Amino acid sequence: MTKPIDLYYWPTPNGWKISIALEEMGLPYKVHLIDINAGAQFEAAFLKLSPNGRIPAIFDPDGPDRATMSLFESGAILQYLARKTGLFYGETERQRIAVDQWLMWQMGGVGPMAGQAHHFLRYAPAMDPPQILPYAQNRYRAETKRLYTLLDKQLAE
Repeated sequence: MTKPIDLYYWPTPNGWKISIALEEMGLPYKVHLIDINAGAQFEAAFLKLSPNGRIPAIFDPDGPDRATMSLFESGAILQYLARKTGLFYGETERQRIAVDQWLMWQMGGVGPMAGQAHHFLRYAPAMDPPQILPYAQNRYRAETKRLYTLLDKQLAE
């Protein structure tokens, strides 16, 4: 039986990407909560797994060549898990390139832009004193809408 993968996680979109992938791939895993609100991502033990101090990270006791493997960055983790299981990564090089293209689009576009939109539309106005920055709100709202429109178009094909 496969040993469970350790998932170092906090309930954020990047954390959810990995927990969803693990569930869909049927891989056993154990969750370790990394409370980013308390700064746990900067503790020495976690930084050994994720030098960038960001969640998610995984530790696979049954990595390539049956050696242990730790990995950080959600996109790299998704690629690793897909290769490990043979799921959700296509059967041909052309299919894998298409998967990589959309994964990079999500990581470099939707993730950061939606994150900035959320920050300027939700967090900044709730600060004390409130930080209401119309230019930033409009810019990130418009770019997020553009990206979601593109995604809707792609999914409709």
